[in-house]
Amino acid sequence: MTLAIVNARLVGADSVEPGTLLVQDSMIAAVGRIDVPGDAMVIDAGGKLLAPAIVDLGVFAVDREACRRGGVVRVGLMPDQSPVLDDPGMVQRAALVGKPDLWIHPLAAATQGLAGRDLAEIAFCQQAGAMAVATGRGWIADAAVMARVLAYAHDLDLAVVTHAEDGGLTAGAVATAGETATRLGLPAAPAVAEALAVARDLMLAEETGARLHIRQVTTAAALDLIRAAKRRGVAVTCGITPAHLLLADIAMSDFRTFAHLSPPLRGEADRRACLAAVADGTIDVIGSGHDPQGPEAKRLPFADSAPGMAGAETLLPLALTLVRDGHIELPRLFTLLAANPAKVLGIDAGRLAAGASADLLLFDQHAPWQVEGERFASAGNTPFDGLPVQGRPLRVWKGGRELLA
Repeated sequence: MTLAIVNARLVGADSVEPGTLLVQDSMIAAVGRIDVPGDAMVIDAGGKLLAPAIVDLGVFAVDREACRRGGVVRVGLMPDQSPVLDDPGMVQRAALVGKPDLWIHPLAAATQGLAGRDLAEIAFCQQAGAMAVATGRGWIADAAVMARVLAYAHDLDLAVVTHAEDGGLTAGAVATAGETATRLGLPAAPAVAEALAVARDLMLAEETGARLHIRQVTTAAALDLIRAAKRRGVAVTCGITPAHLLLADIAMSDFRTFAHLSPPLRGEADRRACLAAVADGTIDVIGSGHDPQGPEAKRLPFADSAPGMAGAETLLPLALTLVRDGHIELPRLFTLLAANPAKVLGIDAGRLAAGASADLLLFDQHAPWQVEGERFASAGNTPFDGLPVQGRPLRVWKGGRELLA
């Protein structure tokens, strides 16, 4: 069957243009100003925006309904699962569990049990379906181990996805050192812990020639290091979540554990530096950081609560804030949400082009609604609870097949 989506505003790599998109055999057959075959099933987009469906890189939980509601059809799953994704069998199972609605691209653990000591069976995990290697929620403190991970991944042409915080400085900390943490009496670590970790990993990546993706970069100092490394030709990319773009550490002022994240929220100057890094192209990926925590993990004193938030359902409207505020244009936003995450994973997705997978998102950029965590498909812990937002998915297709509620 041929599917034709007509009267759409197509979000391309560089522009938004009116046109039609044809789907045949789960692939995009044609896009632009084209004739519709007489036997096609026609869907009128009503002038709404048609974009590549979101590729959410770096999630910690598989929530198919939350992803559908958020316009996400592919996720890069972190290895911090139970059991850890350090075994080919676990990787293969993870890659299959979400299909056909949600395609899961597992990130293999860099070390056995994510303990930071002995390398995992990375090559066997790649054969089982792993699309990258990751250090998980933590940083590999041993530089020799990290060098071996990067060298091994380079030989396999896999990106290494890292968490960038020096564990020696951040041990026991739940906040960024500064006025807010001091006033609340919270254990805190200096923001420079991120830059220290980034500096070491950049030097090792440059030495080994490996592809390095720093999953969340949230400080001005670390971003300056990445800019300089990119100018030198280091194969580095980096990401961020909407929370670190839109919230500063003052959001923790009422001890609200929904604002307990990893890495922690930063000061206002760092938040503004992150917005500038999105605008100038230093930041390559925006992901949800989807890591929902149940009430048993959040209804605790701030220092005892678990870090993490539910992010899949709010990724699109929060990211669209960057467009409305004039930081970036809409095509650039979907490069950050879809095309670049797909490149890091080495998959052909995230673009509206003939021959690409028909992973599609039809959405209303201006649809108003209010974030209500209690209505989330996953555990609804979000620091944005109660926030009025704009932008909502209308219809989502994975490989040309519409995902229905």
